[in-house]
This record gives sequence, structure tokens and C-alpha cells, in this order.
Amino acid sequence: MMSYEAYMSQVIQPMRDELTRNGFQELRTAEEVEQTLPNAKGLTLVVVNSVCGCAAGLARPAVVHSLNHAKKPDNIYTVFAGQDKEATAKAREYFEGYAPSSPSFAIMKDGKIMTMIERHQIENNDLQTISNLLTSAYDKYSE
Repeated sequence: MMSYEAYMSQVIQPMRDELTRNGFQELRTAEEVEQTLPNAKGLTLVVVNSVCGCAAGLARPAVVHSLNHAKKPDNIYTVFAGQDKEATAKAREYFEGYAPSSPSFAIMKDGKIMTMIERHQIENNDLQTISNLLTSAYDKYSE
């Protein structure tokens, strides 16, 4: 019989792969987050990934689509809410002024939060609208 952890790992892996195969670097520990986010130069996008339907049907496809834009983030990272709990909690410490939300997208510049696209902006929109929210933020905060 498969353990719960092994089962979840197997179920979750394709959700991780959808981002990593598109260039996102996973931050899986609090230490990785601490070493990476405050030191990231330029425009950084952090995807707070999730197992929910709106992550699968909207968030991940929209964020991948947004990377086709002329201006795009210099750094792209992801943490997985509910899976890599310590990493996600540590990342959220950098999202000052925003309530925990997953899925969500944090736009940071030189290690500081600029804006967030939160779950309520994702689950009530279509893929193109979500992609446009992201690309508008890239345009606004790029140098």
C-alpha cells in the first residue's frame, strides 16, 4: 500500500512540472526562499502554486502564457502552498500587505513586493484576462 506522502507526491508532480518545464525554479525550503527572494535583482515573479481547480485551469496556463510577452520577469520562481509549507510561509513574509492566497502571483522588484494578483482575481477571470493582469504588471514594473 502506498503512503499518503508518496501518493500526494505522485499526484502533485505534474502540477510542479507544468511550471518547472517552463523555466520556473522551485523554492522548496524556507532556506531557499530566504537565500533567493530578497537577493533577486530586477523583476521577479513568484507563483504560489496550488492543487485547486483554478490553479490547474487558470493560474498555471495563464502564467505560462504571460511569458510570451515582450517584457517579462528576470526571475521566475514558484512555491507550492499546502505541499512545501515552510517555503510558502517564508515567501509570504515577503508579500507584505497581502493576505495568504493560493494560487496567486507576486510581482517583486529587487526583493520588494510591488503587487500581487490574488486568488479572487484568478478564479473569477478567464485565461486571457489573467495573463493580461500579469503582462500589465511586467510592463509597469520593468525598467
